[in-house]
Amino acid sequence: MNVTKLTKVMSAGALSALMSTAAIADEMTLRFAGVFPIDHQGTKMMEQVAADVAAAGVGLTIETFPANQLGSGEALFEDVARGNIDLAAAFIYADTDPRLEFLSMPFLVGGWDDMNNIMRNMDSEFNKILQEITDEYGVSVIAQNPEGFVGIVATQEPANWNTFEDKGMNIRVWSSNVVKSMVEELGFQATTMAWGDIFPAIQSGIVDGAICCTKTATYSIFAQSDVGTHFVEYNSISELTTYYASQRTLDKLNDEQRAALTAAMTKASDDFFNYNRENDAAFGQKLVDKGYTILSLSDEDQAAMAAHIQEKIWPMMAESVGQDIIDRLLADKQ
Repeated sequence: MNVTKLTKVMSAGALSALMSTAAIADEMTLRFAGVFPIDHQGTKMMEQVAADVAAAGVGLTIETFPANQLGSGEALFEDVARGNIDLAAAFIYADTDPRLEFLSMPFLVGGWDDMNNIMRNMDSEFNKILQEITDEYGVSVIAQNPEGFVGIVATQEPANWNTFEDKGMNIRVWSSNVVKSMVEELGFQATTMAWGDIFPAIQSGIVDGAICCTKTATYSIFAQSDVGTHFVEYNSISELTTYYASQRTLDKLNDEQRAALTAAMTKASDDFFNYNRENDAAFGQKLVDKGYTILSLSDEDQAAMAAHIQEKIWPMMAESVGQDIIDRLLADKQ
């Protein structure tokens, strides 16, 4: 082989190696953290996202870590912001920024259509506000997953459950001054507690229940484990998990990978919302079959409770959230 031909062969080999290295560099594996139990529909949606992204053939692999395996919902936001975790499916708590309390605004939405139009519409003021805040922390919101309304899981029937009188019951609330103030306005005592502490706290009698879950989650998490006896359906706050990503991670992806990820999460959001909307009543029946009692307000009492909480709690929220955010949210409802 002459020198010229050898040089061409070597150059071709070097180019091939370089192209191979570039292809390998484009292959990425992302960690997707979630808080849903293993058998929850939300975890199945995480797995669907991973499968759809793999099927797109864009050199992207997603490993799912449900059931708080990489940390509780309270901790995930900061880990994603730092780039320690790439993706999350979790509620965004206000521990990092008090403005995020608007995500727990009671009686902002009045039903499934409101959830769809306000919470799932990525062009709504609700999501514009959220993205403006999370941008400051290097976190990108991709899709929203309202699961239905949270209720109060209780170990007994609360006294005066359909009025504002004292309930004689101490319940767990998540780290939200807004939610704490709301349940106290309803007549409960309230104890702030992380999600992971709820089960032992209820079982040991430290609290008598918790505001935390939809009927679907109450059945899957509590009733299946024979914990709790009553579900109080106040329909005040929607259970909301968010698909969000580290901007550091997104910056490493190419356009095709980002598009595949967004498409997969948007589809999962659609599927999850439709599933919960269609099965809400069915899971209510499963709770009853499991021995639970569901306490539901009349339309008149529901309207009175919403008006009372809006009058008492919404003005108070302006201190932490900002009146400008409250005004934008309310304008979006008109």
